[in-house]
Formats: sequence, structure tokens, C-alpha cells
Amino acid sequence: MRAGLAPFAAQVAESRGRAVHEPESPPRGAFERDRDRIIHSAAFRRLKHKTQVFVYHEGDHYRTRLTHSLEVAQVARSISRALGLDEDLTEALALAHDLGHTPFGHAGERELDSLMKAHGGFDHNAQALRLVTRLECRYAAFDGLNLTWETLEGLIKHNGPVQADAPLAVLEIAQDRDIPLSGYASLEAQVAAISDDIAYNAHDMDDGLRARLFDVIDLGDVPLAGEALADVLKTWPKLDRSRVIHETVRRVISWMVADVVSETARRLKKHAPFSAAEVRALDGQMAGLSPQLAEKNKVLQSFLSRRMYRNERVSEAMDRAQRVIRDLFEAYMNDPALLPPGWQEQAVGRSDRQSARQVCDFIAGMTDRYAIEQHKRLFDLDPLFR
Repeated sequence: MRAGLAPFAAQVAESRGRAVHEPESPPRGAFERDRDRIIHSAAFRRLKHKTQVFVYHEGDHYRTRLTHSLEVAQVARSISRALGLDEDLTEALALAHDLGHTPFGHAGERELDSLMKAHGGFDHNAQALRLVTRLECRYAAFDGLNLTWETLEGLIKHNGPVQADAPLAVLEIAQDRDIPLSGYASLEAQVAAISDDIAYNAHDMDDGLRARLFDVIDLGDVPLAGEALADVLKTWPKLDRSRVIHETVRRVISWMVADVVSETARRLKKHAPFSAAEVRALDGQMAGLSPQLAEKNKVLQSFLSRRMYRNERVSEAMDRAQRVIRDLFEAYMNDPALLPPGWQEQAVGRSDRQSARQVCDFIAGMTDRYAIEQHKRLFDLDPLFR
């Protein structure tokens, strides 16, 4: 057992390995190498210009998929360290969880899923798996990143046990690597998933406030956020708005992290798993919020959904963004010669389903900026400002 880790942590010395065997690379362990490969991937770099909620031209200070992923990794490492888990595996999963996102956030995903309905649909989690197992072409001996079994398991089960009607890419990779669909993944994977929720809600609240989609006073009746706000104003009644926002958000994050650590420790004490395998065999999730804070978090999510995600300003921008995706998809499907040279060569002799998936892969990999540039090139208009 690795020194300093809890008995229920993933043990790098017991990793089930990679699809293609590789020699070790001291002093780094296998999970650390996974993290490094994710950071150095082209897909990870592209997250810099992919929408979280606001399209890049709306301002430089709003979250992107890259900054969100980094924030998730920070939260995940804090929780992982407190619980005695393998921080490298936790961080690798946190950094990789959004690799498959399209340009323009969930609006782009919805549009691609609709366009691909007759060809197997589109799911960003499945696309992340396609990227790390097939589409990243950097290494001489294999396609993808050749990640360890444990990292692939965590990506496949980012949202928990997998259903039999999961996207084909998920089912194929799970079968190829002998990853069971039932049950939860390692505790490291569970921590990465709950950290995603924490970062998502807290930082979307931050961006929504700074974009003035709602104001600080509107948080007063929202559990958790309102409590954090009241604590800030009681301590610093004359603090300026920007600092009030920051202090409120940091309290929300701190309270949620502390709650996850406490609740997860309680569940672990109750079930007493003595290995990562025993964690996987448990009937239920070990890492999570307490029932009280989970309920408060649901109310916060509902508030953000109503006041931010369905805000007229955001909805109008996302409607235009979906049109960009739709126009590009139809153009490339009608004329593959519009694709870049390397992609054109791959299109030769493909069936309609294969061609659609190729076009989908190409568009899903685009940044917001590149998608807008390609739309301007093909249609000679600015799709976000007409």
C-alpha cells in the first residue's frame, strides 16, 4: 500500500494497466502519467476557448471549460487529500471530465445530439472517451492516450453506474477494457464527480452575478448562498460589491467541501471498506453531500436554472450558437470538400453514418472562436451579431 493513503484508496501499484503495455516512467506513477497526458492533449488546450455559459466575445473574466476544469481539479484534490485518496487519479479525472464538450457549451451539445439522432446521437461524456481512446493521435504505438483502466472507469462512470442504453462508444470501451457497467467507480472518481457539481454551481453563481443576470440581494432567500451572503455582510457590512461576491462564493465552496469530507467519512465509517475493490462493490455512492446540504444545493441549482441558464440574454446567444452548429454540420455533410485536407482524406468511401460521425467529431472538437470563423468563411456573415 502506498504510504499516506487510506486502505480504500486506489493503489497505483495495483492498477489494471493500459490497453497497450508501456514501460514505467519513474519517478512518475501510472495515474500521474495519465494526468500529464490529459494536460498535454490538444483536446485539453482547446477547452480554453469553449463556452461554459458565456461565449468568449462577451468578456475575458467569465469561466471557460478550461478554467472550470482547473477549478474542479482544485476542489477535487482538496477533498481527496482530506480523505487519504490518490490525488493524481482524482486530478486526472477532474481535468478530463469535460474534454468531450462541444463549442458553445450545452447548447452545442443539444444541437449536435439532434443532428446525430439518426446516427447514434451525441453525448459529451462519450465524446471524451472517444478522444482519449481514439481521436487524439500523438503517440507512435497507439491512438488516443492509452490511459489506465482506473481512469477510463472513472470517465465512463462520471455520472454513476452505466445503463444498458448508454452511447455506443461507452459500451464498446467498457466491453473492450472489461469495465463493468453496474456499480460505482473508485472513490477518486466519485470525488471528481461531486467536485464538478460544487465548482459548477458556485462559479456559475459568480459569473451570473458579475454579468448582472441577477443581483446579490436576489440570493438572500436562496439557501446556502443566502446564508453565505448574510455571513459576509455581518462580518463586513460596508464591503464593496465585487468583494461581497467573492467572499460569498468562497464560503459556498468551503462549506460544500467541508460537508463532502464529513459526509463521505461518515459513510466510509459505516460501511468500512478496506480496499478500492470493496468501495466498488458497495451498493451506493460513498462520496457526496449530506442530505441537508444536498437539498440546499438543489434549491441553488433551481435558482441558477431559472435566473441564469434560462435568462433571455443567455438563451438568445445560445440560439444563435445552435444555428452555427447546424449550418456547419449541414455544409460539411453536403460537401466533404469543405473539410480540412486531413479530414477530407478520411471521408473517402465512408457510409452516411460514418460520415456523420466524422463531421460530428470535427465540429465537437472546435473552439467557439474556430466555429465562428468557419461559419464566417463559409457563409460570409457573423452568426452571433446578425
